[in-house]
Amino acid sequence: MDLLAKLEILADAAKYDASCASSGTEKRSSKGATSGIGSTEGMGICHAYAPDGRCISLLKILLTNFCLYECAYCINRSSSSVRRARFTVAEVVELTLGFYRRNCIEGLFLSSGIIQSPDYTMEQVIGVARTLRVEHGFRGYIHLKTIPDADPLLLEEAGKWADRLSINVELPTEAALKDYAPEKDMGGIRKSMGRMRLGIDAARERTRPGAAKPPRFAPAGQSTQVIVGADPSPDRTILRMSSNLYGAYGLKRVYYSAFSPIPDASSALPLQPAPLMREHRLYQADWLLRFYGFGIEELATDATGNLDLVHDPKLAWALQNRAMFPVDVNTADRETLLRVPGLGVKSVDRILQVRRHKRLRMEDLARLRLSLAKIAAFVIAADHRPAVELDSARLSQRLAPQPKQLALL
Repeated sequence: MDLLAKLEILADAAKYDASCASSGTEKRSSKGATSGIGSTEGMGICHAYAPDGRCISLLKILLTNFCLYECAYCINRSSSSVRRARFTVAEVVELTLGFYRRNCIEGLFLSSGIIQSPDYTMEQVIGVARTLRVEHGFRGYIHLKTIPDADPLLLEEAGKWADRLSINVELPTEAALKDYAPEKDMGGIRKSMGRMRLGIDAARERTRPGAAKPPRFAPAGQSTQVIVGADPSPDRTILRMSSNLYGAYGLKRVYYSAFSPIPDASSALPLQPAPLMREHRLYQADWLLRFYGFGIEELATDATGNLDLVHDPKLAWALQNRAMFPVDVNTADRETLLRVPGLGVKSVDRILQVRRHKRLRMEDLARLRLSLAKIAAFVIAADHRPAVELDSARLSQRLAPQPKQLALL
């Protein structure tokens, strides 16, 4: 099989892994350096977005889609009939450098099915990163998907060459993982996450002047991915797991991937895909937990523990807590303003800055590029009080997304 055919198969197989954003690493560039190639900065083909909105181009591939494991939700499971392919270490290096020199990518996201053994597979993945860094002086971004069952020394080696490491938890509970991915072990995954956190924390420790600098270890941190809708776990269970992972292991990001049916699937899996809006709502709720001071129990869910698909989580919370509104944008503290639907972290900080010099009017909020239609019912300004009663049954309906006419193709 030629290289192009392998690339077609293994790039397509990698699309199911959502955890490939490339933010947070140290800045490196070969510009002005005496040796090396690549950088962790720049713009190119859109493959992923960093949290600050930058477009990041990555070569996102699997080393191989052969796999010894029989994970029911995975299209590359051992019993699958998909076309198989495998890169050599040299081929992945060649592709990465070739795409970079053509200004197509800024980095590499590399994962793999399990071949021969977890240790052997991890050695191959590490071999790619080590060759790029040592033999070619590659300074671009590298994200390696690690294997929890691999030897801890291999994990240590991976952190030496990669910017970010990740291990996918895949499913939100230990019971679900046992049912759908019998070869995987939640305890082993968490142990590997713990080792990664220790390595990351050690590399970031400040040393005394003159003391040796700690060894480099995954400066962009670690991330994980969970599949949404493959098992019956509700959103509240998924968010509890995510909150625990952020707190216990210092994860940079938990990625949510809506389940999509696969060929020849197990009868235990749903026949319909999970709604993409559910995935979107989980990302919004995740953001509220991390940056807006919300607690899991505050997020509005239905009787089954799932988030509202009509309203975003902050608006759903506000509609259930209408007694807290309206909020005066000229006097409210930061924590209260962050609870207002339509106000983000940056807009709240701008409001706090501007109101030091003047009393804010609605036109001032419009200049801050805020949606007046969304915030008007929840705020008081120098020239505004909500005209709509907050306890009106029509408010929820008025703020719901309006139906749109489908385009004719």
